[in-house]
Formats: sequence, C-alpha cells, structure tokens
Amino acid sequence: MSNDSHLQLKGLSKAFGSQTVLDRIDLDIPLGEHTTVIGKSGTGKSVLLKCISGLLASDSGTISASGKQGIPSCSYMFQQNALFDSMTVEENVALPLRETGKAGKEEIEQRVGDMLAQLELSPASKKYPAEISGGMKKRAALARALITSPEIILFDEPTTGLDPQRKYAVFDMIRDYRKRFGFTVVMVSHDVPEVFEISDHIAWLDEGKIKFWGTPKQLAENTPDALKPFLNPKLASA
Repeated sequence: MSNDSHLQLKGLSKAFGSQTVLDRIDLDIPLGEHTTVIGKSGTGKSVLLKCISGLLASDSGTISASGKQGIPSCSYMFQQNALFDSMTVEENVALPLRETGKAGKEEIEQRVGDMLAQLELSPASKKYPAEISGGMKKRAALARALITSPEIILFDEPTTGLDPQRKYAVFDMIRDYRKRFGFTVVMVSHDVPEVFEISDHIAWLDEGKIKFWGTPKQLAENTPDALKPFLNPKLASA
C-alpha cells in the first residue's frame, strides 16, 4: 500500500508542562481499515486521537492523509457519546452541518433524514437522548459523526462501562457500518483481546512511543514481554 493511502504521523510530540505524553511518534495508519491503539491508562492514547483530530495542537511533528499535509477529514466519537440532552436525535445529528453553515435547511433535513434511515433511527428522530436506549445513543452518535462524510472516524473507548453483551453489540455496529460506509477507524480501547476480532492493525502505545505495530495475528505470534501482562495477567509468568 502506498503512502498516499495512509494517515501518516511523523515525529508527533505532545507534552503537558514537564510531562511528555507523546514522544516523536512515527506511524502509518492504512486508510479504509481498522486500527486499534492499546495501552495502559494515562499513556496518552486519547491525547493521540485528539492531536489527529485537531482538538489538541501537537508540539511538533506533522500529520497528513492521502498525501495531503494537515489535519485530515475526520470525526471524533467521545467515550460517553456527548449527545446534547436538550436536543432531539435529529437535532444532534444535524448539528455538524449547521455549524459549518455550508448547507441550507432543506439539504440538512434531507441528509439527516437519509442518515437516520440508514442507521435505523428514524422512529427516534424526535426523541431526546434520555428517551432512547444505550444502543440507540451509540448509533445516534455515529450518525452525527458520519453526517459530514468524514474519511476517518476516531473512537475514544466506545465501550466504556458496557457489559459484555452490549460491548460486542457496539463492536459489531462499528464493523458493520465501516463496511457499509467505507470510513477508516482509529480506535482507542482497553477491551483486549476482544477488540482484536474487529481490528486490522494494532498499535501499542507505551511511554510515549509506539512499541508495537502489526496485525492481531502478528501480535499473538510475537507478543512483546512487556505487553503480556496487559493482554492477559496469566501471560506474565508464561
């Protein structure tokens, strides 16, 4: 795969005061696929996503996608969906289009209606987040992320606080809609090894650096010793 079909991070660094969180990271993420970033809490996984999205400015380094320098076309899905309680489902989904000011009222209504139909949310369009199920909230958040037709969607711990059944339902949703809409997934997750089932590539972030990059199969065949306890405490003495 050529570099033109990658999201490329070159020398990406970010510090908060004297604490270096990201330390000159180089990473080529294939577009059109699913990459999951794993690592212990506090290692900078969410910071990495926010730098990619532009929510945080990196201290140094460059970001490019499809060979073009600059922040790529992407949407960000927060841990707790970040739906506005005072807005209906359709109003939440329409918000990114209204904020850009590039689409008229009729176009927004048409695009939002089409998106809600594709994600099977039409019956909930006039409801508020408090009135719908957890699964519908996830789909509503995804619909809002998709409404601007981004090339990349960044998922920050999308299954936090969910029981195993709902966790797998969210993974299935992400996998199915990625295939349907063709977006690239870059996900931060603690759900290992479960998330490996839907991931094409795994990046292990530790001490501010990417210390492993490869497929889930490659990780299983050549697990770094320092990563074994994180993947499975039983592996620590293997």
